[in-house]
Amino acid sequence: MDDLKKLSKAHHHDRTLLFIIAFFTGVMVIGQAYLFVAAVDRVFLQGYSFLEVLPVLLGLLAVMIARAGLTYWSGRTGVQMAAKVKRDFRQSLLDKYSRNPIQASFKGQSGQKVSVMMDAVDEIDSYFSQYVPQVMQTSVVPLMVIGTAFYHHIYTGIIMLITAPFIPIFMAIIGMKTKKKSEEQMDEMAAFSGRFLDILQGLTTLKLFGRAKQQHEAIRQSSLNFRDATMEVLKIAFISSLSLEFISMLSIGIIALEVGIRLIVFESISFFTAFFVLVLAPEFYNSLRDLGSAFHTGRGSMGAAKKVADELTETEQVVEWGDTTFSHTDKPPEIELKGVGFRYKEEGFALEGINAVLSSNQQIAIVGRSGAGKTTLLHLIAGLIGPTEGRIEVDGRSLFSYEVAGWFDQLSYISQHPYLFAGTIADNIAIGANEGADRDEIERAAEKAGIQELIKSLEAGLDTQIGEAGRGLSGGEKQRVALARAFLKNPSVVLFDEPTTGLDLHTERILQASIETLAENSTVITVAHRLHTIKNADQILFLDNGKLIAQGSHNELLASTPEYWDMVASHRGGIAE
Repeated sequence: MDDLKKLSKAHHHDRTLLFIIAFFTGVMVIGQAYLFVAAVDRVFLQGYSFLEVLPVLLGLLAVMIARAGLTYWSGRTGVQMAAKVKRDFRQSLLDKYSRNPIQASFKGQSGQKVSVMMDAVDEIDSYFSQYVPQVMQTSVVPLMVIGTAFYHHIYTGIIMLITAPFIPIFMAIIGMKTKKKSEEQMDEMAAFSGRFLDILQGLTTLKLFGRAKQQHEAIRQSSLNFRDATMEVLKIAFISSLSLEFISMLSIGIIALEVGIRLIVFESISFFTAFFVLVLAPEFYNSLRDLGSAFHTGRGSMGAAKKVADELTETEQVVEWGDTTFSHTDKPPEIELKGVGFRYKEEGFALEGINAVLSSNQQIAIVGRSGAGKTTLLHLIAGLIGPTEGRIEVDGRSLFSYEVAGWFDQLSYISQHPYLFAGTIADNIAIGANEGADRDEIERAAEKAGIQELIKSLEAGLDTQIGEAGRGLSGGEKQRVALARAFLKNPSVVLFDEPTTGLDLHTERILQASIETLAENSTVITVAHRLHTIKNADQILFLDNGKLIAQGSHNELLASTPEYWDMVASHRGGIAE
């Protein structure tokens, strides 16, 4: 709640406006009660004609319209304030995820992150659109009403003063329970969203292994848990409404009894005064009761706010780039790793003490068994994640002293499964251009990547539509489209993450020929899989369990490093992950 209060106070302009609206609303409430009582008094007790009472009735109508307008204005101001806060929260979450998308992908499920960004942020809405405006109303209107009641009939004011504290007491008792249940509801919602998207993405795999029915039951159970958590929150809401309604009606009944006795038995109060304070009493308690309902909603928003705050404050390793222009020369840059290390979590996998010089225009291979840290090292060289220790230098300067756009303009990264967007093949190749590419450049890039034969076989050629994630193309064809992007970009550094894994020999040879062409003007760094991929590499970095245990040519490593020799010997025809 404290964080939400700070955010609310930051919108001081909206709060000031809400306070002014609340003051005039209080004036309208008292004015409406006064004019209504005056009309009844004049018609039924003083015998006024309709025309004589008409000015009072018109005044009452004007006051009611003004009150409705102020209520609308207050609600609209709250909605606008909520919209600003939600926009800022979503922007903060988006900035956090986009600052380090690789690291963000390691933590939690995508569905959970979407749930936090959409559902949890939406739950915060009610705090600013309902609770804050109601707090401003209740901090002004009841004080004006009770002051008026004291002025006209002191005993009514005393009853209001005695009974009013019971409402906030019940608010506090029920509110504590609401916060806890709301947090449980948000946890169940995030778990349900994460599990649902996770299972949906892997549905084909689950079907093939006959596990779809089990996961169907898991989704069902998760949805039931979310339902139960939601019903718990609603149950508390109903109890809260009942309690507040009971206190309000009991208090109004006490005031009505006291006023009735004084009016009829003791005849110590006029009808106008008795009726006036009796009309004012529901306005007083309704305002407090509305605050109680809004308080319940506000406490519910706290669970969502905690979920968002936890996501925003979760430790992240931020990559901060400088403003030095990365100047392109005819010669690719030299990259040096000085004691570079990276740790995912305190107890998790760590890459430690990597020292290596990646010379310009060389073909460099990174090898090692599964889990050795090959892809992590590639991410570090690319600048997708920053080292937790050590330093990466490019042409003698820290990599992160350069402008981010300038570095990525000179870099191409081709993963095992390059992502292709829904659209034409030409559109997907054109993404590789630093600036707009014309048709001829796209065609030349496609030809260099060895995809020209495929394009000629398609009726629409480069304008052939492909589905999201490259549906409609084989793995090798996707790789060649990714290579065409690289040829179009003409980078000085090219990173490959096992590009030939799972491809047939013919497709692999086409890709290897394209890679060699690309390497003529670039430094190529490849996470290697097969022996013939790395045999001709100028330099091999051999990783084992997060450490660089050897580097050199293929023959040098065979002669000097038993672990490398064992790995090669254990796989005929290639090196495994």
